[in-house]
Amino acid sequence: MAVGKEIRSKIKSVENTKKITKAMEMVAASKMRKAQDRMRHARPYSDKIRNITANLSQANPEYHSPYMRASEAPKAVGFIVVTTDKGLCGGLNTNILRAVTGKIREVQSGGGTVQTVAIGNKGFGFLNRVGAQVVSHVTQLGDAPQLDKLIGPVKVMLDAFVDGKLDAVYLCYTKFINTMKQEPMVEQLLPLNSSRLEQTAEEKKAYGWDYLYEPDAPTVIDELLTRYIEALVYQAVAENMASEQSARMVAMKSATDNAGNLIAELKLVYNKTRQAAITKELSEIVSGAAAV
Repeated sequence: MAVGKEIRSKIKSVENTKKITKAMEMVAASKMRKAQDRMRHARPYSDKIRNITANLSQANPEYHSPYMRASEAPKAVGFIVVTTDKGLCGGLNTNILRAVTGKIREVQSGGGTVQTVAIGNKGFGFLNRVGAQVVSHVTQLGDAPQLDKLIGPVKVMLDAFVDGKLDAVYLCYTKFINTMKQEPMVEQLLPLNSSRLEQTAEEKKAYGWDYLYEPDAPTVIDELLTRYIEALVYQAVAENMASEQSARMVAMKSATDNAGNLIAELKLVYNKTRQAAITKELSEIVSGAAAV
């Protein structure tokens, strides 16, 4: 039964694949919980530094930070693209890279130029393949991203913006909504708009202090705004990692279920083939006996 042997081999192969995808699903579920905790723990710091930055920026109206300068028609645009280092996470990277590509084409169709910073191996490889100008990149962040690894690539964009080489900078990442839903985001990072620094009445009351600047207001405000922007990028990376593990868990569960369905179909085919072979042998035996 050569056909039956081939089907048994396929069943064994799919069963081995099912074991791998099941193990990857369990690992992703464990990492997802840790990534979600890391993402939630980063949010209070981002909120706190946002409130302090908002109050400081309004407390000294004589100084306008270069991070908050207005640019009506940006011609030179930077993109910080956050993706994963590994695959097997469904359409997570595909969705965000499609959104980035659309935004880049929109800028280029208007006669603008584009510079990119890649955070994550998948985005770095994609940007190189499409011929985008990658001025800096960082990969292999691991399961627990460290801010010191992100500061260098982010500083490249910040310096270019302050020097006037860029008119706007966009932060592109996948936002974690829930385990089943992750949303690609292309948000304006620079110049900082007023909506990012808006405060509620309670926050204005809580942070309504007077400040003494040392050494001076421009240095303090610019340094604080830099830390705020770095916090936004770190939060985006944390959101992206939580989205990655959620998407990978869902993708591996789907692969495990599909492997189970395929095994059931192959076993049905194998049983039908085996039954047909047995029926054929019986018919041959009966025919032989009748001939004798």
